[in-house]
Amino acid sequence: MTAPVGWIAARFGRKNFAIVSLTGFTIASMMCGAAQTLDQMIIFRLIQGAFGAALAPLSQSIMLDLYPPAKRGVVMAIWGMGVMVGPILGPTLGGYLTDAYDWRWVFYVNLPFGIAAVTGIWLFLRDTHRDESLKFDWSGFAMLGVGLGALQLMLDRGTTKDWFSSSEIMIYAVLAGLGLYLFLVHILTTQKSFMPREIFKDRNFITALFLMLIVSLIMLASSALLPPYLENLGGYSVTQTGLLMAPRGVGTMISMVFAGRLAMRLDARHVMAAGTAFLLWSLWEMSHWTPDIAPWWLCFVSFVQGIGMGLIFVPMNLIAFATLSPVLRTDGSAMFNLVRNVGSAIGVSITTTMLANSIQTMHAQLAGNVNPFNRALSVNAPSMLWNPHLPFGVAQLDSIVQYNAQIIAYANDFLFMFFISLPALFVLFLMRRPALLQRPPEIEVME
Repeated sequence: MTAPVGWIAARFGRKNFAIVSLTGFTIASMMCGAAQTLDQMIIFRLIQGAFGAALAPLSQSIMLDLYPPAKRGVVMAIWGMGVMVGPILGPTLGGYLTDAYDWRWVFYVNLPFGIAAVTGIWLFLRDTHRDESLKFDWSGFAMLGVGLGALQLMLDRGTTKDWFSSSEIMIYAVLAGLGLYLFLVHILTTQKSFMPREIFKDRNFITALFLMLIVSLIMLASSALLPPYLENLGGYSVTQTGLLMAPRGVGTMISMVFAGRLAMRLDARHVMAAGTAFLLWSLWEMSHWTPDIAPWWLCFVSFVQGIGMGLIFVPMNLIAFATLSPVLRTDGSAMFNLVRNVGSAIGVSITTTMLANSIQTMHAQLAGNVNPFNRALSVNAPSMLWNPHLPFGVAQLDSIVQYNAQIIAYANDFLFMFFISLPALFVLFLMRRPALLQRPPEIEVME
């Protein structure tokens, strides 16, 4: 439901669309909190996603329309805090609510914010022009829906189905490739698609989409890997894990405060390069972590990673929409958020698959050292505790091998994220510095 946001807003008006989306999202959140079975949770989450798909694109396009280019740096920084910090601080708040109350409050907490947002939009937001002559492109929407739906199912179920050795995954892959290919052909050949092809002619926007894909992949993948790493290997509680992950959100908030101003005064590409350097350093450092890492160093590395994400996100949005036509802003925002969602799904799927495969591989390699010729297992206490000829010893040895295999596997995942982030350091210089973000010429005063 993210892709057709621009068309729906143009057809029915942004104000009505925003109110319906927020209301539906809030009600669906309450339904998720009240779910009694897994089937109910899946259905309610589906409804929640359908209504929530428009929130980020609509809010972004509204802010870009309300403020002139000179003030967009500060405004996009404020907007970006919600988009970036929300998923980062989510585990912290979720861990506290789960420990102190119940997991259902993770959904119930949306109610007061949803009521406040709907009230504010109803009172203060002006409606846009509605074009009732627009006809919806059902063919293009169906092709994109089939392609994205099959891609999501393939990414979600690939790990459990052993990927392309499964006929089910092969079917999903064929449907995903066919649907996305037909959608691309449809956009290039049809006259009135719900996704205007003019947005793909902007060089800055296309480059920003690639950067968004990388940032979203790293952001959610690292957020998905760290909680089980800290809880299962580090021995931290849910609340402690949330607190240890909080510095990344703090770093993102702090850097976003300054990123917009820096992008307006300096070359935004240089600001993003600095942020990419921070991100790369943090991922490289994370690839050397072990569960006994000092908490203060873990927090510092996470804090630096948050600073890097903030320095990338705000300038990237400014450059992406600085040269895009105002008519295409809502469609561009929808595409931006669609790429963010797809990147997040791809990142979680790839890193989870790599983690599972790496654990199996490292377990087999480490277990190869467990043999009668290993003197470390045949003398003193280890000969009693880790005796492979006794059931108790076998269980102890397997737990130790599994523990160390997981440590190495997580390190490999973080190293993988480091390498896939490297292209961002070079791709961002394909962007052109828009005239709107350049420093105005100084005026000489003659006496």
